[in-house]
Amino acid sequence: MTETPAAPADPRMTVFYDGACPLCRREIAFYRRLDRAQRVHWHDVAQEAACPDGLCQSDLLARFHVRTAAGRMESGARAFAALWQELPAPWPMFGRIAQWPGIAWLLECAYRLFLKVRPLIRRWA
Repeated sequence: MTETPAAPADPRMTVFYDGACPLCRREIAFYRRLDRAQRVHWHDVAQEAACPDGLCQSDLLARFHVRTAAGRMESGARAFAALWQELPAPWPMFGRIAQWPGIAWLLECAYRLFLKVRPLIRRWA
């Protein structure tokens, strides 16, 4: 029997992001401007430690995470795909395409590569 995750108290998606990372802040600012309907709750993990679903602050800072409105945690490329589906058009289309098996795999590989160079970019920025 599979457990269904409990819905969070806030019915919106929650994005956990590294507000200490200049590149991350810039990207999140872009998404926040798109989220005019306020469908997303933005949580700066660098400022306030939160440990949803057994994840610690270092886990949340190491990879991009979201908790969907249904309470499911996603990370990496899957998290971006979930976020894109909450934004206005044309972003939901990109979110659906990003979930296609071959595309999802490529995006996750690209994201993992980005994670390796992120410390260099962070120092540079």
